[in-house]
Amino acid sequence: MEEQLKFPDLTDPERKALEDLMPDDMSEIITSGMKRRHFLKLISLTGTGLLAAHLIGIEQLLARSTPIAPPPLVGIENGVNVSFKVNGSAQKLMVDSRMTLLDTLRERLDLTGSKKGCDHGQCGACTVIVDGRRVLSCLTLAATCSDKEVTTVEGLAKGNELHPMQASFIKHDGFQCGYCTPGQICSAVALMDEAKNGEASYVTGNGRETGKAVMLSVEEIRERMSGNICRCGAYPNIVDAIREVHGDKAVAQVWQFANGTA
Repeated sequence: MEEQLKFPDLTDPERKALEDLMPDDMSEIITSGMKRRHFLKLISLTGTGLLAAHLIGIEQLLARSTPIAPPPLVGIENGVNVSFKVNGSAQKLMVDSRMTLLDTLRERLDLTGSKKGCDHGQCGACTVIVDGRRVLSCLTLAATCSDKEVTTVEGLAKGNELHPMQASFIKHDGFQCGYCTPGQICSAVALMDEAKNGEASYVTGNGRETGKAVMLSVEEIRERMSGNICRCGAYPNIVDAIREVHGDKAVAQVWQFANGTA
């Protein structure tokens, strides 16, 4: 009865046929499903003629997927309760106090847009926005985000309407393989607010001026995006995408050249 609960899709005739022919393999079949080697073993044991006559319904068993029992819950070491908002949705879960925000997003919340690149805070692929500030989620402990608001690339669009930065990246072909793109876009969205709030970068002319919006020149954008690495080398297009969202009307558009309209 216990095995029947573990594998509810196994009918009584199927179970009996398998138990008669392959008693030593039943445990594995019940827990992980019918494998190719099990089928070949059935052929060798019975021959195709007897198999067809004796195992009525087994072909349906082979054709359908076999559910695998989920692993038992294991206690979390150094567990802490974390309550925060992720993409506008309230989340409350227990995590290991050493678990990073990146692993929490990917492994616990199934938000796999944020990528694990170097896992050392050097590539920027894991960039997300926490309370309006961009952070490297691979270096940020989930426990430090309690009562904060986290925005990942999945939370930028509004329904089917892309965020302007997402649309601009597509328009200007700001990605190739796409692995770094979620971090690039989150970083670009956050730097727009940084510039609007007058936050200076290394190349800003007068860093002493506060409260005055910074115009995002090509040099400003390159400096502020320097923590996001693109191995494909799509940097010029990334800069153009950000420039257009910032309001630069003179940005050349890749699709215009492709269509011969420029």
